[in-house]
Amino acid sequence: MPGTRLDPIDRKILAELQADGRMTNVELAKRVGISAPPCLRRVRTLEESGFIRGYHAEVDSRELGFEVQVFASVGLVSQAEADLVAFETLCREWPLVRECHMLNGEVDFILKCVAPDLSTFQSFLTGKLTSAENVASVKTSLVIRCAKDQPGVPFEVLEERLARDA
Repeated sequence: MPGTRLDPIDRKILAELQADGRMTNVELAKRVGISAPPCLRRVRTLEESGFIRGYHAEVDSRELGFEVQVFASVGLVSQAEADLVAFETLCREWPLVRECHMLNGEVDFILKCVAPDLSTFQSFLTGKLTSAENVASVKTSLVIRCAKDQPGVPFEVLEERLARDA
């Protein structure tokens, strides 16, 4: 099972940094119950191993003038691997697309998009997304409000599972 190659201290470090990536190494070490030098070594190892992919500020898009958030369900004409990769590459180039996930089921991709206003999103929708090569259909849903936005993973679920399987 993924996660089992991490010991409890590594998992605590990840959980603490996921909750607050700005804390000092000294504070992190205190919270996980080890001294600062081995804590820093562990953090660097977790970074080098790919468990920690980066540190980010959580910015408020509405405060920055991005009033519109839309989920777009995209169906493609062809699902050949080369066509899927080509669409993913396009999505990476479009600044309004903040997330792109390939799905199994009725649609091929779901995109999370942000825009300063509906006019800007509509221009993107009609000028780029719906006219992109291999795009067969696009259905959009405008976000009214967000009830929960919690990135990362629930470490408490991982710990419960590890305890149950031990």
